[in-house]
Amino acid sequence: MKSGLILEGGGMRGVYTSGVLECFLENGLFPDYVIGVSAGACNAASYISRQLGRNHQVTIGYVNHPDYISIKNLILKRELFGMDLIFNEIPNTLVPFDFARFTQSPEEFVIGATNCLTGEPVYFNKSTSSKDILTIIRASSSLPFMARAIDYQGSLLMDGGISDPIPIHKALADYVDKPIIVLTKEKGYRKAKSSLIKFTSYFYRDYKGLVNTLENRYQLYNDTLDFIEKLEEEHKAIIIRPSQAFNIGRIERNPKKLTMLYNLGYKDALANLPYLTDWLRIANVNHKVVM
Repeated sequence: MKSGLILEGGGMRGVYTSGVLECFLENGLFPDYVIGVSAGACNAASYISRQLGRNHQVTIGYVNHPDYISIKNLILKRELFGMDLIFNEIPNTLVPFDFARFTQSPEEFVIGATNCLTGEPVYFNKSTSSKDILTIIRASSSLPFMARAIDYQGSLLMDGGISDPIPIHKALADYVDKPIIVLTKEKGYRKAKSSLIKFTSYFYRDYKGLVNTLENRYQLYNDTLDFIEKLEEEHKAIIIRPSQAFNIGRIERNPKKLTMLYNLGYKDALANLPYLTDWLRIANVNHKVVM
């Protein structure tokens, strides 16, 4: 049997996932397979490279940096988030990412992005794309209306959460039969149609496939939630989600609020630890980590 970790995005709500993965790291829980989009992919990279505390440091620790989230960036660069800071300065200089440990880790790691021309999901595997990992994660994290598309290998790519917000179907197609799914919203949440939809045809008029996917994204997200909740009811998946509601959006900058959500992620993962350990043991996973 093959275990897998499925991580959705959510912008700054991804600090919940950071807390969950910190608990996993401390307790040596590593499934065979990890897939993430957007903030989920960002968090997964530091988890796979076994860097305790790094996700907290690079998100909450830098959230008040003048270039991290900035209206000035949005006006001058069409990027609300400081993408050069996040995907160049921080991992290469300020809080170094352990590329060697990442590459040598045994887990299969898949990152989802969206092809702007077709609006369809595309996936990149660590085993074939590790040298370009920062570029790919940046593409997966390039949120619509908040960041520019990334040109990679001749394709323009954006946020993986547009076309595959919770990549459970990809995980199942890759033969994962013991999924652990980490969500960033509480049970019962469903996405409403975005008020920005009316602008998509203007902003992305050259990419009809992307426009169509953006317009139907809320329904895709809700259908995916219905599917994974059915898996949960049938005891075919474990879902870790916020055990209480938090009024935190994609661009939250309040360190106190973000720390509370991070701590909740850690707490919720810890509460599920016995069940998770049994789940991984059944899948014959060696989850001992050498620090």
